[in-house]
Amino acid sequence: MPNPRRTAGAVTACATALGLGLTGLVALTGTAGAATTNLVVNPGFETGTLANWNCDAGTASVVSTPVHSGSYALAATPTSSDDAQCSQTISVQPNSSYTLSAWVQGNYVYLGTTGDGTTDVSTWSSNSAWNQLTTTFTTGASTKNVTVYLHGWYGQPTYYADDVSLSGAAGASPSASASTSSSPSASASPSQSASASPSSSASASPSQSASSSPSSSPTSSPTGGTGKHWVTGYWQDFDNGATDQTIADVNPAYNIIAVAFATADSANDGGITFSLDPTLVSKLGGYTTAQFEADIAAKHAAGDKVVLSIGGQDGTISINSASAATAFADSAYALMQQYGFDGVDIDLENGLNPTYMTQALDQLAAKAGSGFILTMAPQTIDMLSASSDYLATALDVKNILTVVNTQYYNSGSMNGCDGGVYSEGTVDFITSLACTAIEAGLNPNQVGIGVPASASAAGSGYVQPSVVEDALNCLAKGTDCGTYKPTTLWPTIGGVMTWSTAWDASNGNQFALNEGAFVHAMP
Repeated sequence: MPNPRRTAGAVTACATALGLGLTGLVALTGTAGAATTNLVVNPGFETGTLANWNCDAGTASVVSTPVHSGSYALAATPTSSDDAQCSQTISVQPNSSYTLSAWVQGNYVYLGTTGDGTTDVSTWSSNSAWNQLTTTFTTGASTKNVTVYLHGWYGQPTYYADDVSLSGAAGASPSASASTSSSPSASASPSQSASASPSSSASASPSQSASSSPSSSPTSSPTGGTGKHWVTGYWQDFDNGATDQTIADVNPAYNIIAVAFATADSANDGGITFSLDPTLVSKLGGYTTAQFEADIAAKHAAGDKVVLSIGGQDGTISINSASAATAFADSAYALMQQYGFDGVDIDLENGLNPTYMTQALDQLAAKAGSGFILTMAPQTIDMLSASSDYLATALDVKNILTVVNTQYYNSGSMNGCDGGVYSEGTVDFITSLACTAIEAGLNPNQVGIGVPASASAAGSGYVQPSVVEDALNCLAKGTDCGTYKPTTLWPTIGGVMTWSTAWDASNGNQFALNEGAFVHAMP
């Protein structure tokens, strides 16, 4: 990671849109002469029930107010561990274009598709008034059914939806799924959960800032433990010119937060220590250890993981003996218990000893038990071959490893897995080096893409969100590749990482809004 104490200059803002679809009907490319009609069954909930909708148990009901039109609308209330999703599977034609829309109101309402055979689109809004969400997609060559969904966000108030529409050519049957959801509530209006506070309170409820944007995902949880991909962000325990944050301020798109950094315990060879930086505490108006711990607990309640990052660019922690390995494991475990960390992140940029680091991590994992999270953030040069210290260590601890987020920045040009030389900041640079780690033996879901959150967050290597998204599509689907094209597809690719959540906040949370939302929407 970049030098944590270095003062950076002005932030260069990204301006990549979330890809909201066009309104109106689109031309069909499917069966000639096929009727263009609304394919959603019970689209306005006018049956007075949730018939044909499959909703997360206990979260949804049909209400008479507020409504966009007619007599009824959907009301769904997320919890700290459930996004209150309602979905319907619909029969469609292959190779055909469709427009999906819905009228919604409430904090963080999402509309999207899964199984459309191409891009699995999604869009969202946060508005107290009725507003229409619209997106478009084209089905794959063999796609016969698509699932459309609506959901809110964890710990947020009730959202409302009405007049859901899927316009396009009907499939072989009116609907591939007429399953009935869990019984609707008899109440006219469900109670609303407490809205998240943007302040850094010590309460255990998830907190969000006004600019926060949660992920767009049809799954019931954003966590890697039950979800599919990781979005990792480093939280800065220091002030260096970026937006100062509490843990509660971190955008909820991040489902792994790496607290940076633990430092060496000078009185204990191999041991580490951590405490909140006094300057940051002062900048935040007196951020206490108790608040810090409560904020970590609140992130846990939202389904997220918080780990302690070891090292950084200036870190001088060395594990070069069996005794040092034991000291590391013992001290790291003590810090996990003290603050509530789920595990550790290894970001030692001055070299490491694979033999003893492996011993240390194995011992720590044994102490921590199930649920232990282990991440790594090597520099690009440390992941060029299976004999490189970092990659060798990652392979040695593969059985307990969550994800390796290689820093694809501050690197220059590097050799890819095909032997080609690729320049930093390109799709080819990311995809060919991710391929190197996978071909060396890491599982695809253990390989993540690390990029700076803004041009000010690193010396070089900042890329627009579209570059990261193209790289993910290339690795997972074989689309949007550059010159290098993988011979194997890896749809379970691990996710993305950024340095840092503070620089992201300074840049309008563009990483969370774009890369974060994109990753959570991946199948």
